[in-house]
Amino acid sequence: MTAFRDFNFKLLVVEQLMYWDKTLTPEFSLREHMRARGVEDLDAYVEEKELEYTVLDEARAYFEALEIPAELLATVEELTFDGGHQAFMECAPVWDGEDDLFDVRSLDDLDLLPNLKLFTGARELTLTIPDAVEFLEARGIATR
Repeated sequence: MTAFRDFNFKLLVVEQLMYWDKTLTPEFSLREHMRARGVEDLDAYVEEKELEYTVLDEARAYFEALEIPAELLATVEELTFDGGHQAFMECAPVWDGEDDLFDVRSLDDLDLLPNLKLFTGARELTLTIPDAVEFLEARGIATR
């Protein structure tokens, strides 16, 4: 199975495959996952534990262990970097998008997506990867 170097980049791929294409199943729900562990009110739990600006350990463990076969990665033709992703909300359910919690720090994992053609939101990547747009375009990946 494929190993990702950047957790947040992996979340972009998960977003595409699990929540948009619905080809990576089952769809993960942190609320259901936590309810099975006796947490009925996830928002209250997060606030009581002061976890508003962190990825919950349960979500990180799930997504880090999630195996994505190379055949499925080869179906990814587009990625979008956007603060409103479902994958982000599953990791940090009361996150307000006002920090760098889900910023991609590396594009090393692009090699895992041999058919990527478009990266939407690439300009926002330049906050953490200054040459991101040029790097993507040099690889033949269009940017928006």
